[in-house]
Amino acid sequence: MTARSNPADAQAEIPLAEVDVLDLRWFTDGPPHALFARMRAEDPVHRNPGPEGTIWSLTRHDDISAVSRDTATFSSHRGSIFLTKDDLMPLEIVQLLLLMKDPPEHTQYRLVLQKAFTPATVAKLEESVRDRVASLVDAAIERKDGDFVSDLAVPTSLGVLMRMMGVPETDFARFFDWTERTERATREMAPGGVTEVFADMGAYLAAQIEQQRASADDTIVKRLLDGEVHGRQLDDTEILVFFGLLAFAGNDTTRNTASLGMLALLEHPEQLELLRADPSLVPGAIEEILRWTTVVNWFTRTVTRDTRIRGQAIAEGDRVLMWYSSASRDENVFQNPQRFDVRRAKSEHKAFGGGGRHFCLGAGLARLELRVLFEELIKRVEGIEQTGPAERLPSNWANGLSALPVRMTAR
Repeated sequence: MTARSNPADAQAEIPLAEVDVLDLRWFTDGPPHALFARMRAEDPVHRNPGPEGTIWSLTRHDDISAVSRDTATFSSHRGSIFLTKDDLMPLEIVQLLLLMKDPPEHTQYRLVLQKAFTPATVAKLEESVRDRVASLVDAAIERKDGDFVSDLAVPTSLGVLMRMMGVPETDFARFFDWTERTERATREMAPGGVTEVFADMGAYLAAQIEQQRASADDTIVKRLLDGEVHGRQLDDTEILVFFGLLAFAGNDTTRNTASLGMLALLEHPEQLELLRADPSLVPGAIEEILRWTTVVNWFTRTVTRDTRIRGQAIAEGDRVLMWYSSASRDENVFQNPQRFDVRRAKSEHKAFGGGGRHFCLGAGLARLELRVLFEELIKRVEGIEQTGPAERLPSNWANGLSALPVRMTAR
């Protein structure tokens, strides 16, 4: 990308043929929405050179939906959903991830945990989630000056997940360290970057399995122990990969959505006042926060046979990179998409992926946690102000914050 004194100006000026969408400089202030708008209008199937062949960047909502549904042509398992095959750990381990499977294998593995995230199961968690959030908000108010990310967003999402796993609250720091190291490895795409984290998790999980094996509690660890695919139980490596994915994905995306959602409300105080005046707007506001933040910017698929998208020839072996953050602001789907509006009618954002078989398993849990968090904030907090600059993750993959300094006062 040609160097510019003002990145926002570059989004409007640089010829699209010269654009490397993956250049981190586009993401200094979050996803480059002005650039994405130009691409949707002028170059919706954008050729981008990649480390292992041609990558086609898709920015329109309907193209991403179509690719997500067509698992026969656009594979999650062949190659990687990331940019290179061995970014995070050896490919034979990566391909055990649920995110990296195609039907019918994906269906079999998804069923292992699906019952833990049904609407009825998630609804039963609301009382305990609310108790946790209320305590966290009250502690933040008493502290007055703090950080929204570390004081509220992280302990809400990670604490709920740990409870579902059946692991003790005293291990919170250990889980937080694992998720931070995984996030950093995912962001930096360092070869083998997650291997060490999974080794640490493996030793911990082995101890948890022994402790929980005889327990009558219905925990995620127990579900993994009892889980079967094709009539056989999961092996130790499969259980570990499931466990590691949940420890990261079940926390990281929700915490970033909560933090960026709070930032959006602070930057649009009139929208926060609407919620204060009418708390019944919160569930709809959560959908707008999800749309506005769309914290996973992209995943890729590998093309299994020659095909076309909008008339553009796409060759077998090419990658298509689906920009969810762009699709969530597509003018063909959302009216005034660059406006943050908590009263917006619910629509099909891409915060939980492109749709189809890989729709986020934990979407219902994320919605519950976010709704309860903002309901309790509105109920308990009289004033909340930002006391310092928000610190963004330096990433083109994760749209998130590492810090959001705030001051809270009680009602």
